[in-house]
Amino acid sequence: MGQSLPLLHGRRILIVEDDFFVGQALSCVLELAGATVFGPIGWLDEAIEYINAEVGRVDGAVLDVNLHGEKSYPIAALLQRLGVPFVFATGYGADSLDVQYAHHARVEKPFNHDRLLATLANA
Repeated sequence: MGQSLPLLHGRRILIVEDDFFVGQALSCVLELAGATVFGPIGWLDEAIEYINAEVGRVDGAVLDVNLHGEKSYPIAALLQRLGVPFVFATGYGADSLDVQYAHHARVEKPFNHDRLLATLANA
């Protein structure tokens, strides 16, 4: 019997998270699941600049909803235009999301790693 590949094998995932320690822990989880991780990037403008510079190199993203007091919705809109799947990460419920994103894939902090990986793999 052959070994199966990790859940995110070969996927290039961007982490947009303003808490450095959360971002680092998330990076470790994603790397163990086989992903190549970009980030974490903690600022709205830096994330947008990175995505625009790396078009075609990002296969998915985890977006913290609140980045230093700014919402990550402009990043979400850019990723949608580019056809890049993403998952919102938030410490709040679905009702705290803007109505246009209320039904979008999300995981709540603190993360359940299995749920996060499954949600990201299916995004």
